[in-house]
Amino acid sequence: MTLVIDCHGHYTTAPPAHDAWRDAQVAAFGAGDGPPPYPAIRDDQIRETIEANQLKLLTERGADMTVFSPRASTMAPHIGDEGVATAWARASNDLIARVCDLYPDTFVGVCMLPQSPRADMAGSVAELERCVATLGFIGCNLNPDPGGGGFSSPPLTDRFWYPFYEKMVELDVPAMIHVSGSCNPAMHATGAYYIAADTIAFMQLLQGDLFRDFPTLRLIIPHGGGAVPYHWGRYRGLADMLRRPNLSTHLMNNVFFDTCVYHQPGIDLLADVIETKNILFGSEMVGAVRGLDPTTGQYFDDTKRYVDALPISDEQRHAIYEGNARRVFPRLDARLKERGL
Repeated sequence: MTLVIDCHGHYTTAPPAHDAWRDAQVAAFGAGDGPPPYPAIRDDQIRETIEANQLKLLTERGADMTVFSPRASTMAPHIGDEGVATAWARASNDLIARVCDLYPDTFVGVCMLPQSPRADMAGSVAELERCVATLGFIGCNLNPDPGGGGFSSPPLTDRFWYPFYEKMVELDVPAMIHVSGSCNPAMHATGAYYIAADTIAFMQLLQGDLFRDFPTLRLIIPHGGGAVPYHWGRYRGLADMLRRPNLSTHLMNNVFFDTCVYHQPGIDLLADVIETKNILFGSEMVGAVRGLDPTTGQYFDDTKRYVDALPISDEQRHAIYEGNARRVFPRLDARLKERGL
């Protein structure tokens, strides 16, 4: 039996008290005050938000578990200073850990990072280590543009990021490359900024030699890889023009795409262009697109339907649903083996 592992889930339905504390934290920083104490959130309040949303939909749609992280659009490390970002990251990651403790067979945690644009990566290294060693998380969301739409940070291949990559390799965890909310009114967060950032990240990796220095580093580019699969010939041609190695060896032993693409032709193209070994099942549910597709009568983000409909072998489908996730997230694989799976 194949497990269906969703590699891309966010706690978009967190208890209102959690979000209210964030508003109070930001307001206090603006006023020059310290943050208020974090509220007491009961287990039953967490259960209510999960069982009516993510757990219900996972069950209805036939998935078994999800790799779960804080809501991406509210990570917002550009708000306040590094102290504000650190407190918000810790509170958000601790809440994810509580979800995972309540539903250990269904949810496994990955963390957000306190990537204040005015700080180095030391605080993010510390938070990753805390979340993996103490909370049992299996990876992280790494923001390539902590400033929220200005793209002022160094490219992902710059040595600025190397201390964090070194910790990732030491802990043997992957990162999903995921921006947060957009401060730029010209870039809608989920419709423009996310997809643009995914594409920009891939091009940065193409131009550099990151995996020469970190041959075991694993990065997931979400939302189907942004525009990359649709323009695969462009990137293969650019690699040649820029005298980079063939993409199959230069990037595609280390870079993976998810299936957060919300129509059948998009999934068909992804599976046709990108090798099966580089595709992980994901839905981003409950996430950016929540409504019904009027042409099918099904939810846009019910991505399992699209993968089920692909004209691929059972072995390929197993790889997309389970095998690739276990390879990219070895800590998840170890946990499943402990359960006899």
